[in-house]
Amino acid sequence: MEASTAPDSQKAAPPPRLRDLYANEVTPALTKKFGYTNPMQVPRVLKVTLNMGVGDAKQSTPILDAATEQLGTIAGQRPNVRAARKSIANFKIREEMPVGVAVTLRGARMWEFLDRLITIAIPRIRDFRGLNARAFDGRGNYTLGVREQLIFPEIDYDSIDEVRGLDVAITTTAATDEEAFELLLGLGMPFAQEGRPGAAEAEADAGEERRKEEARQRAEAEQAALEQLKAENPEAYAKPEKPEEGEEGEEGEEGAEPKAEAQEGAGEKTEEND
Repeated sequence: MEASTAPDSQKAAPPPRLRDLYANEVTPALTKKFGYTNPMQVPRVLKVTLNMGVGDAKQSTPILDAATEQLGTIAGQRPNVRAARKSIANFKIREEMPVGVAVTLRGARMWEFLDRLITIAIPRIRDFRGLNARAFDGRGNYTLGVREQLIFPEIDYDSIDEVRGLDVAITTTAATDEEAFELLLGLGMPFAQEGRPGAAEAEADAGEERRKEEARQRAEAEQAALEQLKAENPEAYAKPEKPEEGEEGEEGEEGAEPKAEAQEGAGEKTEEND
């Protein structure tokens, strides 16, 4: 059998590293955490959409061309020009006027872009303190805003005309934000500790348990203080003894005789007055 003589440019590209990480490590971890019974239930990344707004393109065509070239360099795929859907007089925008460029990545290019974003681009952000964990839309999708396209090493600082930002929207099949968060966290997204999905409920439960424990300790301390007071001054906390029934009857009879005598004396005084 003859050896392959195909040049290096025609050889198949290696599989994306991040896709292998998802298949070998993230999928089993998600299955164990959420108890999936079907492999199709495991959340996965569907697509990544990059959007760069160029509102100044209505005045200068080179601005639109430069934005298209830069976004194409970042994504590795030529973007599409997005036009305005309706006219807005306050912004001096007419219908079908170009207002931005966007590109949608799927498959191997999507995994390669996510790998570069997580391992190279995000660590180059100045004063980076973690991604906002509250940027999920409630249906398992995450949006990241980038202020400068210079965080991507493909962009040459000396060749750009101006600094532009872009939006990165990650669409997943997750049913909840918590599942999408665990998916992206397993892929290596550096989220901040504050505002993580599912953490608010856990903090609320922990706070409720803490309040119950404090109330129980307070009640025990009050009971202990009361017992100490009773031990120090038992007479003040002693219950008065109830008199027996016979004693009450005798006292009632003795008290009835003077009352009868008083009534007789009152009658005699009335006869004398008459």
